[in-house]
Amino acid sequence: MLADVRDRSVAAWVDDGRHAMILADREILAALEVGRIVIDPAPDLETQLGSVSVDFRLGQTFMIFEHSRHSFIDPRNPRSIGEAMRTITIGEDEAFIMQPGDFALASTIESLTLPDDLLGRLEGRSSIARLGITVHSTAAVFEPGWVGTATMELSNLGRMAVALYPGMRICSFSFETVSSPVLTPYRDKRNAKYAGQRTPRASLLAEENRPSSRPASGDQAAPISIPGSSNGRHG
Repeated sequence: MLADVRDRSVAAWVDDGRHAMILADREILAALEVGRIVIDPAPDLETQLGSVSVDFRLGQTFMIFEHSRHSFIDPRNPRSIGEAMRTITIGEDEAFIMQPGDFALASTIESLTLPDDLLGRLEGRSSIARLGITVHSTAAVFEPGWVGTATMELSNLGRMAVALYPGMRICSFSFETVSSPVLTPYRDKRNAKYAGQRTPRASLLAEENRPSSRPASGDQAAPISIPGSSNGRHG
């Protein structure tokens, strides 16, 4: 299948006059072949490539809220967000059980690197959704220049517990052209708090909500370290 598109890049397909917005499988193959889209580890195209998307697999690390220990989350306080979540790493053959109403952050095994003129769109798989599991609430768009794994916002909307296993195909990425290469790729943004992430990362919303003016004397809060915040950015 790769041989059919080996000598044709995504740009060539667009120049054919199709002006495609969403890449088809042959265009995805061309982009992977020439390195415009990089997925690491490389996907098994026989099982992971769809007509307009590539399936990504569930990783082994999850973050859950310690709701029994914290009454609320203060988005202006990074300590409130960090301490309200606990990281769990399970074995390759272990199940992560999501009870009805549960919410958890999880990451994909594969990391994704996008060029400056393509965006990625993460969607849940229908087979997973039919069990009551959604994989994102709002964070579906990955901007041009993205690099890193995808953090998913898993929720169980059903009435029965569901077992999720590392390595299962949990979501899919489609890819869309933009009208021109962006001026500032995501990886180069000053506020790209999640770029380069390898495991799920708690919300860094507190970085946006820091007061712009200096607190009055005596009100200065001590610096707070956010675990894992030095490993990349994503906003």
